[in-house]
Amino acid sequence: MGVNLRDIVPEKRIEFSDLAGKTLAIDALNTIYQFLASIRQPDGTPLMDAKGNVTSHLSGLLYRTTNLIRLGIRPVYVFDGKPPELKYRTLKARGERKRQAHEEWERAKAEGRLDDALKYAKRTSKLTEEMLADARKLLAFMGVPVVQAPSEGEAQCARMALNGDAWAVASQDYDSLLFGAPRLVRGLTLSGKLELGMITLGEALAGLGVTREGLIDVAILVGTDFNEGVHGIGPKKALKAVLGGKVAEIPVDFDFEEVRRIFLEHPYAADYDVGGGAVDAGGLSELLCAGHGFSQERVRRACLELEAAYRTASQKTLTGWF
Repeated sequence: MGVNLRDIVPEKRIEFSDLAGKTLAIDALNTIYQFLASIRQPDGTPLMDAKGNVTSHLSGLLYRTTNLIRLGIRPVYVFDGKPPELKYRTLKARGERKRQAHEEWERAKAEGRLDDALKYAKRTSKLTEEMLADARKLLAFMGVPVVQAPSEGEAQCARMALNGDAWAVASQDYDSLLFGAPRLVRGLTLSGKLELGMITLGEALAGLGVTREGLIDVAILVGTDFNEGVHGIGPKKALKAVLGGKVAEIPVDFDFEEVRRIFLEHPYAADYDVGGGAVDAGGLSELLCAGHGFSQERVRRACLELEAAYRTASQKTLTGWF
């Protein structure tokens, strides 16, 4: 879920053409959960193959990633590793909310309330290790680089952007800004439901009148994946407290410094590869068609589009030397 800083951190509207030729470090789990929530049948049932395996995430990744590459964007998907200890409480609470939503979903389906069924179904999304493994295989067969983070994926994305190996981080959450990402791109859905926007960390901090450490304190007061926020304090009140130097006076029931250290001293992998590979048409066919019943024509068309996009990108790179 991440922290919600929408009320105090404005974003600038951009076009997909503004991202052409740029590498984006994409929070893989954030993206996959979007697909699991949105790609569903009218009663909320996710897309599944003949064996009952969920395929919503594979369909979404194939379609969106192919189109991003066709637009000249170079995606790098970053997967989460082991979460910090402080996050387990949040994950447990999410699991309970999903269990309750599943009960409401079943009840709504049984009563024929399809709108409610779809609403509750979107809150039940779960990822298994097999689903994650298939997602990694899919991206590799598409020639898209995959990076494994030691812990939080957004922290790894931020580090890659700071290293200059990615131009920006792409995620719906604001957490990558707290981890130091110089740019955050939101709305990378291609669906038209969300406007494409960008936040530049330096501009955001200057506009708010705080340092990155101050923005982290704002987030902690509001509530993050690693702590519950302070009751009655939203982003605007939190910002006022930080600007007024009043943070230390606010009573909290968690270790403020420990949460702060997660954002300031988070582990990341230094050894990673953002170079893309070639399209493995056979691998894609085996995984999607033979393994999950995807249309051969759909997969063949995606392969052709990817190969054409890679050729175009390669030609632009070569002509850039002359």
